[in-house]
Amino acid sequence: MRRQSREIALQILFQTEFTPKLSRSEFVAVHEQEFDRETLDYAEDLIDGVIEHKADIDSKIQAASRHWKIERMAGVDRNMLRIAVFEMKFAANPIKENIIIDEAIEIAKKFGTTDSGAFVNGVLDQIAKGS
Repeated sequence: MRRQSREIALQILFQTEFTPKLSRSEFVAVHEQEFDRETLDYAEDLIDGVIEHKADIDSKIQAASRHWKIERMAGVDRNMLRIAVFEMKFAANPIKENIIIDEAIEIAKKFGTTDSGAFVNGVLDQIAKGS
């Protein structure tokens, strides 16, 4: 369930970068027939958390990836990092870093490029070490 929620959140965060005029609820509605309410609720919690803490999250990502400006990162990688950092550092009940890193790597591999898993792993590892 959580994996599906993360994948939905990633897709919606990615899409809203390109179509900011559409509301989040319109994107969530697309998934309502396919997923149960609990999965969608957690996806929405992730999206809300990323949006609420975006400046702090991006600051942590930028500090851990000195050679990459966040706006130049691939959209999938950038948004997967945001979700993972939110769950590790800002969620009401943070999840163990190793679990989040493993999840983020797998999702990045599924939706990103051949290099996405390694890139996400490297950045999140630096963030985890910096805590």
